[in-house]
Amino acid sequence: MAIILRLDRVMADRKITLNELSARVGISTVNLSNLKTGKVRAIRFSTLDAICQVLDCQPGDILEYQRTED
Repeated sequence: MAIILRLDRVMADRKITLNELSARVGISTVNLSNLKTGKVRAIRFSTLDAICQVLDCQPGDILEYQRTED
């Protein structure tokens, strides 16, 4: 997939745990863990908005596009 999730890096920079972020965002730890490890195919804008509010970041800090060669 051409989209890479960098949530783990932003969380480490902000020194926030998975459990704390989960509680503050309002989604389950399992769903947040799947998002963190890139095991998801989609993310709701409302979830992305909540994560960016809690982490005080931009969506581009979490999502990265990497061109794939055909």
